[in-house]
Amino acid sequence: MKFRDYYEVLSVSREASQDEIRKAFRKLARKYHPDVAKEKDTAEEKFKEINEAYEVLGDPEKRKKYDTLGKDWNTPSSGQAGASGHPYGGFSGGPSGAGEYENHYSGTGFSDFFEQMFGAGASTGSGRYSSFSGGQRGNMPIPGQDTHADILVSLDDVVHGTERSVQLKQVNRATGASEMKTSRIRIPKGITEGQLIRCAGLGNPGYNGGAQGDLFLHVRVEKHPDFRISDSDLYYELPLAPWEAVLGAEVSVRSLNGSVKIKIPPAIENGTELRIKGKGLPQGTSGSHGDLYAVIKLLTPNHLSDEERGLWQKLSQTSTFNPRP
Repeated sequence: MKFRDYYEVLSVSREASQDEIRKAFRKLARKYHPDVAKEKDTAEEKFKEINEAYEVLGDPEKRKKYDTLGKDWNTPSSGQAGASGHPYGGFSGGPSGAGEYENHYSGTGFSDFFEQMFGAGASTGSGRYSSFSGGQRGNMPIPGQDTHADILVSLDDVVHGTERSVQLKQVNRATGASEMKTSRIRIPKGITEGQLIRCAGLGNPGYNGGAQGDLFLHVRVEKHPDFRISDSDLYYELPLAPWEAVLGAEVSVRSLNGSVKIKIPPAIENGTELRIKGKGLPQGTSGSHGDLYAVIKLLTPNHLSDEERGLWQKLSQTSTFNPRP
């Protein structure tokens, strides 16, 4: 399985700070987001690749793990090899009974590499027949082990709901035989980070006529270049010029359904959160929505003309404001 260089994907050095990684993600995500990208045919896959890289490098704990294993992630000498010779025992859904089947998924939005190192299948260890050894099975029908993987869901999917086709290639490690399975799943409107989607019969095979296990897909909501998500609420950084913050203004705020005009009160402070009711994400199937928060971010001009500099100097001489009383 091919190693994924997430630093290369985001075009940052391995010594990049978390802030530099965040900025690189936002720059690339704005370029390749399917809503604005020029090359629509390739933008969606590129955006998912960028999201996957940021999912790892944007999380200090995941980044530390990624850096520690490095390109030797797939060798027993890494000290992390599981039953399959791969870290964490492959994709079988955890260490209990994990050595028997290797599951590869497509249509989830994540690569096999991510799924093996950081996905739900790498950390889940609850097999339904895990307490039975081979000699104990006898003739008793034993249901197959449930398996776990991740699925990447876009904000558009959260807002409108959708359907997705997920493919599973299941390989029997003992015989090398493989089987392809496809499941059409429904992603309901208002789905949230961490929810589970059950795909009946897509887990590991049972024994002695036992039922096939199920596949549980753990929802991960796609990172967005402009919005931060908290439950059903959205947070948007709203840049303001100093004079807008001092004097007040009427500005447009981006939402998932076009722009919304809001009034900025005079003398607003950096970091203030302005609530725009009902412009967040759907709250399940209730029909209600979360809120959108415009978070004030004061920006100062980088380049000044001679006239502008003179005006700022005049203001500094005439103003009675003291930021350090």
